[in-house]
Amino acid sequence: MSKMRTVDAAVAILEKEGAIEAFGLPGAAINPFYSAMRAHGGIRHTLARHVEGASHMADGFSRAKDGNIGICIGTSGPAGTDMITGLYAAWADSIPMLCITGQAPVAKLHKEDFQAVDIESIAKPVTKMAMTILEPGQVPGAFQKAFQLMRSGRPGPVLLDLPIDVQMAEIEFDIDTYEPLPVEKPKASRKQLEKALDMLLAAKHPLIVAGGGIINAGASAQLVELAETLNVPVIPTLMGWGTIPDDHQLMAGMVGLQTSHRYGNENYLQSDFVIGIGNRWANRHTGGLETYTAGRKFVHIDIEPTQIGRVFSPDLGIASDAGAALAGLVELAKERKAAGSLPDYRAWVAECADRKASLHRKTHFENIPIKPQRVYEEMNKSFGRDTTYVSTIGLSQIAGAQMLHVFGPRKWINAGQAGPLGWTAPAALGVARSNPGQTVVALSGDYDFQFMIEELAVGAQFNLPYIHVVVNNSYLGLIRQSQRGFNMEQNVSLAFENINSAHLSEDTRGYGVDHLKVAEGLGCKAVRVEDPSDLAAAFDKAKALMGEFQVPVVVEVILEKVTNISMGVEINAVNEFEELAETVADAPTAILALQA
Repeated sequence: MSKMRTVDAAVAILEKEGAIEAFGLPGAAINPFYSAMRAHGGIRHTLARHVEGASHMADGFSRAKDGNIGICIGTSGPAGTDMITGLYAAWADSIPMLCITGQAPVAKLHKEDFQAVDIESIAKPVTKMAMTILEPGQVPGAFQKAFQLMRSGRPGPVLLDLPIDVQMAEIEFDIDTYEPLPVEKPKASRKQLEKALDMLLAAKHPLIVAGGGIINAGASAQLVELAETLNVPVIPTLMGWGTIPDDHQLMAGMVGLQTSHRYGNENYLQSDFVIGIGNRWANRHTGGLETYTAGRKFVHIDIEPTQIGRVFSPDLGIASDAGAALAGLVELAKERKAAGSLPDYRAWVAECADRKASLHRKTHFENIPIKPQRVYEEMNKSFGRDTTYVSTIGLSQIAGAQMLHVFGPRKWINAGQAGPLGWTAPAALGVARSNPGQTVVALSGDYDFQFMIEELAVGAQFNLPYIHVVVNNSYLGLIRQSQRGFNMEQNVSLAFENINSAHLSEDTRGYGVDHLKVAEGLGCKAVRVEDPSDLAAAFDKAKALMGEFQVPVVVEVILEKVTNISMGVEINAVNEFEELAETVADAPTAILALQA
């Protein structure tokens, strides 16, 4: 055994647990921890411009690759309070992330000391564990427990709060004898899975709903294998998008009120059985439950037992890790196939494919100002199968999910449940940090982009290149669209006559903020597009600039100010505000060419 500061023990534990990527902002109360990172040398730290930004970077890093756990570091207050939105986003989407905060001395916690706040109580509702560690000897065990919790069951974030005197205290600790605690995950029994498979095979029009839990489990390949063995179509949720490639013959489209495909909703409405694996039955996926559940039976498999029955009661519920359940289902399906007892679903698969080839939204508009649909069409042309998209909320994200294409797990990274404005840029930096050399493309509306625009400087300082497509209509577009029901447009316009920027043309001066100037002032490169025929060249230029300068590159697209994107309140009654595709030329990048 050797004597060392608790922070030196903690940093050694981080390395042994495989969490070596940190994002944060130093302050007086967390400086001992920073000194330990410096002395150790094995933890890479990226300095953020805002601690909320650091939390989203850690979140994006965690989402980018199987096994990643990003770390966010700062003082307890106000840095810890800045982290809460990041913790919420990670907690809501089941993302492991470790926040470490530096607190006032233990003896001062009740004396309203400078920047002392009860961050443990504040963080508890949005973490799997929040703990202010009051005894130095508890530090190794608290970190050990934190990693076990982050990885066990439904994954999620943890916050550990370290008073400065606890950080400085010395303890006996031997990293060579430290071992991570076993990860606890429920596993479906063969009997449970046989029952689920029997129910599926009794149906005429079964579907598999693939949720984000499959991606968390690293089990997308097993999902595809199950679907192919049974020859059953798959409906991914927004968080499960990419579990099966968009161009796979069994990918039947996404379902929902907003981020859905026309063919996805129609395919779902023709089903008579649904097995949901690793999904939450989120309300923007289901819409009204009477419509969603009518005429079909349900099996729900989820890692968190209390998730089953939370939204509606399934006909069969199974608490299991998605990977374990899929492995068992694949084994059973192969046995049934070898015995020749699988139904023939070829006609059902063909029906779903026919809808996929006929129910398209129009994307090819030549209007100036540009219609957003054209932006996603050109993105499909310009960015390849290996592109990773990052987005959070707004009409940009909704339209993007309707029209972009995703070809693998963790290729669509999205703050799904929380949807905090400002998440996209820092999260994209975390993704870029995790996946150097890969093409990362962020998608934002103008307000999401402005929320944490200062974090672009982090990308410039640390050479974290990615492309940020900003569709600018100078509106809070999603809120404006939702205010239509109130016959108003209240406090949603971001437009003003920017007479102070010679950088803007007469046509764009009324769009307000000069994003190109801001981006360039933060050390990045930027391109503006006002004509749809220039989009392809702009994306090519952005890729070249990103490669040459190794910094974020902003592509700002000037949109028409008012566009209503397809959405509704029931999955059988989505409002299509724009004209639909009638010819192949109307939707040239559709996965299947239009068959009228």
